[in-house]
Amino acid sequence: TTAATLERFTVNFTITNLPYTSDLENPDSAKFRATRRVMNTLLDDLLKESSIGPVFQGCEVTDFREGPVFFRPGSDRDQTRVDAVCTYSKEPGAAPLDRVGLYHQVSNKTRGITQLGPYSLDKDSLYVNG
Repeated sequence: TTAATLERFTVNFTITNLPYTSDLENPDSAKFRATRRVMNTLLDDLLKESSIGPVFQGCEVTDFREGPVFFRPGSDRDQTRVDAVCTYSKEPGAAPLDRVGLYHQVSNKTRGITQLGPYSLDKDSLYVNG
């Protein structure tokens, strides 16, 4: 038998009630580490409850950026863009990740892409695997 392989996918969204500050640029800052820890937990809990739950391995926030990607820099410092890489175990012969289905599940579990834990989300900002 062939062993399962670890596959990655990205999740990106914008938080509207987390003001962007320069310490979110620095992976060594206390604010970056604390915010990443909370985000990783929220994403992990969310995706464990999805259809990929049985094979889901975890998410790791890789980056916080200022505002939505489609706005010019400096225009939206009250919003923070979150980039995460998530991992799941793919069995040989298993169907590829259903990104559209997963997007809809995440949408449903975040009240129409508006709420993730204590955070408010920009409803037009969610991307699963780009």
